[in-house]
Amino acid sequence: MTDLTQVEALERANAAADAAREAANAAQTAAQAAQSYADQIAAGGHDIAIQAAASAGGAIEPFVFLLSVFVMAIFVGYYVVWSVTPALHTPLMAVTNAISSVIVVGALLAVGVDLTSGDGAIMARIFGFLALIMASVNIFGGFLVTSRMLAMYKKKQR
Repeated sequence: MTDLTQVEALERANAAADAAREAANAAQTAAQAAQSYADQIAAGGHDIAIQAAASAGGAIEPFVFLLSVFVMAIFVGYYVVWSVTPALHTPLMAVTNAISSVIVVGALLAVGVDLTSGDGAIMARIFGFLALIMASVNIFGGFLVTSRMLAMYKKKQR
């Protein structure tokens, strides 16, 4: 009876060893495939993205991609702004004003583009001027709203 049990144990051990060899071979194949993908990405990953887009039915137009990112940013911004508690409003407005001041600097650089540098210089000046006006209005409105919010916390004088 012990001989039969030892034979069964040996068969189970051999089956387990075979399963382990198959798993090791599969893992080695997966590792080689991963290394191949990593090498392709390091050599020029955009080729893989182009091939993936082509296999999915065609390349995605950059305008459509950027438009979808813009629409998602609108939704995220809407939900973030409307979920802000009034206590956090003033610090967030200060950060918004700081970001708008950076936009003003970039807009001033765009407005100062030399007109002899090419066809896009006029458009850069126009968009820079529009960005300058919009960011300035945003800064002014931010300070106006912030001062009104701070006035709410002051004690009323009689």
